Amino acid sequence: NGNIVVSEFNNHRIQVFSSTGNFIRKFGSRGSDDGQFSSPAGVSIDLNGNIVVSEFNNHRIQVFSSTGNFIRKFGSRGSDDGQFSSPAGVSIDLNGNIVVSDCYNHRIQVFSPTGAFIQKFGSPGIDNSQMNNPIGVAIHSNGNIVVSNYSNHRIQIFG
Repeated sequence: NGNIVVSEFNNHRIQVFSSTGNFIRKFGSRGSDDGQFSSPAGVSIDLNGNIVVSEFNNHRIQVFSSTGNFIRKFGSRGSDDGQFSSPAGVSIDLNGNIVVSDCYNHRIQVFSPTGAFIQKFGSPGIDNSQMNNPIGVAIHSNGNIVVSNYSNHRIQIFG
């Protein structure tokens, strides 16, 4: 619908603005309950118009309706499949899957639209397929996953 959705890392909330910059709504507060945030980092809109938020300090992903109502969450702190160590960026791929940059686990994880783990890639290091604190993640129109690799000072593209 053209709205602009902003995650406020230090204010622990999400704000929504019209395409012309007019304030529409805000939701969230500091905490770890459903609908609360501890440093929301990434935000993306899924294929159904839902707002998907990565939480850097709660080590999880939360999904909200376009009006800010809590739908679901997934993830916890750790390094196993489906766990996070400070998820930063989040994006939606061409199939509606949720792609997350898992910053301190030095990898990318991919989940179904409902949060089921699909795959992961990346490992700590400086080689071509390795990462060192991936922060941002985006999906190119051709489906490639574009990663900003913070501590390696580079952008990586994965097909």
